[in-house]
Amino acid sequence: MSDYKFKTKPYAHQQKAWEDSWSAGYYALFMEMGTGKSKVAIDTVGALYKAKKINAALIVAPKGVYDNWVKGEIPAHLPEDIERMVVRWTPSSAKKFQEEMKELVYEPFDGLKVFVMNVEALSTPRGTKAAFAYLKKNPDNIMIVDESTTIKNRKATRTKNVMMLSDEAKYRRILTGSPVTKSPMDLFAQCTFLAERALGFNSYYAFQNRYAVVQKRKMGNRAFQEIVAYRRLDELNEKLETFSNRILKEDCLDLPDKVYTKREVPLTDEQKKLYVQMKKLALAQLDNGELATTASVLTQIMRLQQICCGHITDDDGNIVPVASNRYKELIDICDELQGKAIIWATYTQDIQQIASALRDRFGPEAVATYYGKTAQDDRQDIVAKFQDKDSELRFFVGQPRTGGYGITLTAANTTIYFSNSYDLEIRLQSEDRAHRIGQSNKVTYIDLVAPDTIDEKILKALRSKIDLAGKVLGEEVRDWLL
Repeated sequence: MSDYKFKTKPYAHQQKAWEDSWSAGYYALFMEMGTGKSKVAIDTVGALYKAKKINAALIVAPKGVYDNWVKGEIPAHLPEDIERMVVRWTPSSAKKFQEEMKELVYEPFDGLKVFVMNVEALSTPRGTKAAFAYLKKNPDNIMIVDESTTIKNRKATRTKNVMMLSDEAKYRRILTGSPVTKSPMDLFAQCTFLAERALGFNSYYAFQNRYAVVQKRKMGNRAFQEIVAYRRLDELNEKLETFSNRILKEDCLDLPDKVYTKREVPLTDEQKKLYVQMKKLALAQLDNGELATTASVLTQIMRLQQICCGHITDDDGNIVPVASNRYKELIDICDELQGKAIIWATYTQDIQQIASALRDRFGPEAVATYYGKTAQDDRQDIVAKFQDKDSELRFFVGQPRTGGYGITLTAANTTIYFSNSYDLEIRLQSEDRAHRIGQSNKVTYIDLVAPDTIDEKILKALRSKIDLAGKVLGEEVRDWLL
C-alpha cells in the first residue's frame, strides 16, 4: 500500500516487515524485544482500515503490556486522520465501562473500533464472552495476540478460548520476540491460532511425531511418553518463513543507540491497601510540618516505592513481604530474552528474591548477584565471567549504588530496572554499564512500573533528566506524594 502515510517513520526493518505482511490473512511477527513489533502491527491495522478491509481490531496482550497499547503505542503510531474508538477491558462492572462496551460492540461507528484486552481475561467466561460478541458483531476485523507465548499451552483455558475466537477473526497476527521458550512444540498452538493448518497439521500429535523424538518411560508402575530430542527443524523453519518475519536486535543497524520501554505491573489488592494507608500518613505528616527536610520526604517516597516492589519495612526494621506480581512479570520478561541481561534493583530484599526466582527458573549457574553483601574478592570474577560469552552466567542482578559505577558489562544488550533509584546520576551511570566502548549491539532498557504510583513519577523525572533529590521540597512535595 504505497499511499499509506505513517505517523511515525519506520526503521528499515520495520518497513520491510510491514510491506511483507500487512495484507496477509495471517502472519507472525517474530521480532525481538526492542525492534518495534507493536508499531508494525499498528501500521498493519491502519493500512487495512485505509484499504476498507477492516473497521475493528481486537488486541490481546499480557497484563503488564496491554495498558501501554492504549496509552502509548496506539496514540504514538496510528495516523491522526483515522477516527478511532479505543476501549480498554476492565473486569469492573462499572456503569461507564458497560456503556463503553455496549457502544463498542453494538453501535455503528464511522471510524475504527479498537478493543484492547489482557490475555488473562480470556481465562474467564466474562472476558471471553465480551471478546466473542465484539468480533461477531464487527466481522470486518483483525485479532492480534501480543507476546503470543502466553497461548503456547494448548491445554490452557485461555488458549482454548483464543482458538475459538480466531474463528471469528478475519485477519490474525501473533507477536513475540521468542516464539520458542522451552521447545519447538511451543509453536503449534501459536501458529494454529493463525490458521488451523498453518504448519501443515490439524493435530498436535501429528506435529509432535514429525518434529520430536518420543520415547516411552516408566516411573514405578506409571508409564508415560517423553520428548528426548527434536528433528527436521530446518523443514519446520522453512514452513515458518512462509508466514513470518524473524528480526533480531543485532540485525537492526538502523535502530537508535538506546531503546526505552516499560512494563506495567498493576498493584495487587494488598499493595493498593497499604499504598493508600502510607500515602495518607505521609500527607498527614506533611500537613503537621513533620516532612520538613529532603531526607524525610525521600524516606516516605522510598516506603511507597517498597510497597510497589512487594515488601515494606515495619517500625522495628523487619522486612514484611507484600503480595505482588512484580517477580512474575520479571520472569516473563527474562523468558522472552535472548542472550545476557543486567537487572538493577534498589533494595537488598528484592535482589535476593530476584536471584532466587531466576535460579529456580534458569539454574544456579545462570545468575550472579552484585551488591553490598557481595565479597570484594568475588566482584571482579563475577564481571569477568559475565563478560565471557561462553560462560553460563546470563543474569547480572545488582544494586546500582554498588555496581552502577566503574565496571563494564557490555556482554548484555538488555537492562531491566526492577526498581529505580531517585538519584539521576546513579540511573545514568547504571545505564552506561552496558552502553559503552566495547558494546557492538543496541541496548534496550526496560522499566517495571506500577501504574498511577510513585513509580511513574520517579521514572518520568529520570527520563526528563531531573534530579529528584533537588525537587521534592517546598510546594512540589504534595504533588509527589499524591
